[in-house]
Amino acid sequence: MESGLMVAVFGAYGHTGRFVVARLRERGFVPVLSGRDADKLKAMAYESGLEARAASVDDPASLDRALAGAAAVVNCAGPFATTAAPVIEAALRAGIPYVDVAAEVEANHDTFTHFAARARDARAVIVPAMAFYGGLGDLLTTAAMDDWTTADEAHIAYGLDSWHPTAGTRAAGVVSRQRRDGRRVRFANGRLEYRDDAPPALEWTFPEPMGRRAVIGEYTMADVVTVPSHLPIPDVRTYMTAEAARDLSSPDTPAPVPADDLGRSAQTFLVDVVVRSGGVDRRAVARGQDIYAVTAPLVVEAVDRILSGRIRTTGVASAGEIFDAADFLRSLSPYISVALHR
Repeated sequence: MESGLMVAVFGAYGHTGRFVVARLRERGFVPVLSGRDADKLKAMAYESGLEARAASVDDPASLDRALAGAAAVVNCAGPFATTAAPVIEAALRAGIPYVDVAAEVEANHDTFTHFAARARDARAVIVPAMAFYGGLGDLLTTAAMDDWTTADEAHIAYGLDSWHPTAGTRAAGVVSRQRRDGRRVRFANGRLEYRDDAPPALEWTFPEPMGRRAVIGEYTMADVVTVPSHLPIPDVRTYMTAEAARDLSSPDTPAPVPADDLGRSAQTFLVDVVVRSGGVDRRAVARGQDIYAVTAPLVVEAVDRILSGRIRTTGVASAGEIFDAADFLRSLSPYISVALHR
């Protein structure tokens, strides 16, 4: 879709926001730069030639000005516990679709809880967690399910060779820990459960060449919100390679460093999804480079499909519910390689 439509990007100057702006331009959209830091916006506008509109989540009128004339808004500004609701409210006032890249479990749960009825009644489109965490795992799980209407378990294992977190990732983690009072969360028995014990140390056999690796079990990501929002699976577990978990927990791990002309880091990932029903397994595997950079084609493809009417529902909906999951994954082939084993 090369339409010249304007798409507001809140948090445009952030690490992920910059990837999203670049991908929007490649797809023929006109990004409108927005965010809370007027100086960063001004600098980005100067270097990109794009319009900048400063806005604050504490100032609804500024958000309305930022979204004026836009066909959709992409929220890339975390922590999403702070930004999601105000930007969604502005999108509802403007009558435009809202998409975000939130990885925070509680923030995504809030979006489904607080906006489902209003969005459904208004036939609005709100897609949370349209990113590496939450969106990609949901698409893979939905595609693996295929013609199954239910499943007993879904396991989503993240094989990251490293994890150099951005400042935004660290800030979001602080907010999540505060909201959980230091507890951890998992999705089991059809609901979110908060626990005080340590997550299990396990091993997971990834497809080659990664092979068998130490993982942190129940290392809970946004998939525990997106997948159960539309698929009747009572147990959804996520796992993280131990080395990536150590990187994230260490305050000394540096931020991502560009390693190619696209600005991507050298980080590689493998997402291994196993869906189990009655002792039968179905599997979906995705491979790619840089978890932050790969969020851009995910979210921009979502915007394109929403604005061109290629959606299956309205309201608050995750990627796997609102889009044709298998077709969506195929569209990502320049960025992610996907294999389905049914």
